[in-house]
Amino acid sequence: MAPTHVLRCCQRGLAWIPVIFIALVICWSYYAYVVELCVFTIPSVGEKVVYLIFFHLSFVLFVWSYWKTIFTKPANPSKEFCLPKNEKERYEKEERPESQQEILWRAATILPLYTRTGAGAIRYCDRCQVIKPDRCHHCSACDMCVLKMDHHCPWVNNCVGFSNYKFFILFLAYSLLYCLFIAATVLQYFIKFWTLCRRKAAENCPKNELRDSQSTAKFHVLFLFFVAAMFCISILSLFSYHLWLVGKNRSTIEAFRAPVFRTGSDKNGFSLGFRKNITQVFGDQKKYWLLPVFTSQGDGLTFPTRLVNADVEQPTVTLHPEPNKSAVEVTVSPLSESQNRLLCNEQHADSEGNQVANNALKSAASECHVVSMESES
Repeated sequence: MAPTHVLRCCQRGLAWIPVIFIALVICWSYYAYVVELCVFTIPSVGEKVVYLIFFHLSFVLFVWSYWKTIFTKPANPSKEFCLPKNEKERYEKEERPESQQEILWRAATILPLYTRTGAGAIRYCDRCQVIKPDRCHHCSACDMCVLKMDHHCPWVNNCVGFSNYKFFILFLAYSLLYCLFIAATVLQYFIKFWTLCRRKAAENCPKNELRDSQSTAKFHVLFLFFVAAMFCISILSLFSYHLWLVGKNRSTIEAFRAPVFRTGSDKNGFSLGFRKNITQVFGDQKKYWLLPVFTSQGDGLTFPTRLVNADVEQPTVTLHPEPNKSAVEVTVSPLSESQNRLLCNEQHADSEGNQVANNALKSAASECHVVSMESES
């Protein structure tokens, strides 16, 4: 027991190494840019002031979003997704998977669940002992179920999910902006120092003179450009990929394995259109989109779904031939709840949209159209 606990503590400590590395790089980049470049290298006072203002603006937003991504606790399923005590005891005593699924199906009837396992069963986490809400997955690194889990990121030592996905996107955006700004403003001095060093080396200058030309400021400026350019390339690809995921309303897990609904797998099952997909992550108020404050829609437990194929658990179209007739009876059944959920998310249209939807359901449920076609003799 004790060795396992010690091993777990060591793993948690080692998991912070990537975060500490990034923090050291950030601190060094701040020193290299502000002190070595702006204070000791740039001769123009006006250029210094402009560079420092924009640098600190991007720096604050970058560090703020990174901090929020790291220290925002992942959201977990609520207590309503836990099995009742008596049902939990029965589930643990049952040895047959079929009997365990029956218990889960009974418990899931009162829960807003629309996704299943690949085999069509209820998604249940034996480790956390909870029925998994839609888009929820178990993270082995965090050892917990995370709502709308995207992935576990070692560079933030945290799970990226419903509670901090917006912060993660902003972290990528502001880190890319931070690196681009540094690379763009350092480029002219990088070229100047690099050319000077090459010329001194070509002229076979004495080592002391060459060492003088490669002063501390020049070293920091040269290395700062290389680091900024390297991070730009790596972050750009990751940021572009996650922008694509936001536009499609998918998580990284769903991009590799499409969610399974009652009617089957559907990679676009949660997509509501580009505009509404954006508001799912960033919220309705655009003035908060660029700030690392939580504005994502929903509670992480339920999500709106697009109109999918007819639900297998709902009545379907039936054909009934009658004697001496070719009669086609078409029963118009109400759309399932999963087919009508939250297609209009704007708050100002909620009441009107719900009223229209209810009227449509009532009228559809009460009408039964029978079309009879007499067979020709």
